[in-house]
Amino acid sequence: MSSDSAASSKHAHIATGVGANTPADTVVHAVDDIEEYDNRLPNWWLITFYGAIIFGVGYFFHYQMLGGEGSVAAYEREMQPVWAAEAARARASGSVTPAMLTTLSRDANIVAQGRTAFTTNCVACHAANGGGGIGPNLTDNSWIHGGAADVIYRTVSNGVLNKGMPAWGAQLGADRVQAITAFLLTIRNTNVAGGRAAQGTPES
Repeated sequence: MSSDSAASSKHAHIATGVGANTPADTVVHAVDDIEEYDNRLPNWWLITFYGAIIFGVGYFFHYQMLGGEGSVAAYEREMQPVWAAEAARARASGSVTPAMLTTLSRDANIVAQGRTAFTTNCVACHAANGGGGIGPNLTDNSWIHGGAADVIYRTVSNGVLNKGMPAWGAQLGADRVQAITAFLLTIRNTNVAGGRAAQGTPES
């Protein structure tokens, strides 16, 4: 056999017969002078590998199957005291602006107050989930009288008398109208199932 043939044979060598009884440091595969050994993986690597699999399975079941608190929910819970303080300062300013109403919509207590007031006074026309009935759907992105935060506030406060919607500001007071507006800001664009078809002009 020529030297070139011998070199080619060496470079293409593939060892066989690998198994549980293969001695350590046995070359099991060699190509172009690169040798592969069938050594046992170290324990630290195996522990890390199988630990990652166990952690992944547990993580999936905790967050996807059992409803564990996700990072967004945890962030919102931790930020509630901050948002409540911001809402108090916004209300104390006395100015009803889109920024002020958006700030109120981040305060869980104010949103809860708004949900209660909405349930008590508005469900006959807009349904308990805001999906609409006699009145329009409040969970889509379309608005008959405007969807900006301050416009929603004025609509709730002043009413739409020619459409049969009363002026709630006189009955509920400014704080509860603000709370209802804050609640409505949290449900718009959620598109609840079974809601009334969109009416008005789409707004982001």
